[in-house]
Amino acid sequence: MQSRSRIPRPLAALAAALVLGTASLALAQDAMPHHHGASASGTSMPGMAMPPTDYAAAPAAERPFLQGNDAAMAKMMADMTVKPTGDIDRDFVDMMVPHHQGAIDMAELLLRYGHNEQLKRLAQEIIVTQQQEIAAMRLAVGEPLPPSVPSPTQSPAQSPAQSPAK
Repeated sequence: MQSRSRIPRPLAALAAALVLGTASLALAQDAMPHHHGASASGTSMPGMAMPPTDYAAAPAAERPFLQGNDAAMAKMMADMTVKPTGDIDRDFVDMMVPHHQGAIDMAELLLRYGHNEQLKRLAQEIIVTQQQEIAAMRLAVGEPLPPSVPSPTQSPAQSPAQSPAK
């Protein structure tokens, strides 16, 4: 009789973390009040509507970021609500693409308004990775790829085209 599992320790730790994280998320969601109205995007999503951000309480410099983030989240949540087609794979892609695009939109906001260089590098990586995953999902279900667009690497205020003349 063997007393040790053949699952590598890092994999077992990851699996345990996922199980605990999922359980914690489920408990936290049950503890949260459920809003059964329309979300900021106007779509009805029981339990998923987000309370409006109190922009007046936020510092003025942070308001554009918060407004952009709320808009990105509302668009993502609305776009993730798809009518089932009977094709699980396509439905998955139709829900995941807006989810990934939401991450891209939020990362772009960090690039525009954030200050932490480490987080900005991470945001750039998020954008590239999420774009690659969107492309892979679309290809997997036979969809054509959208035209390529450059990943933002600077905030608009820092772009060379807008730099003051020397």
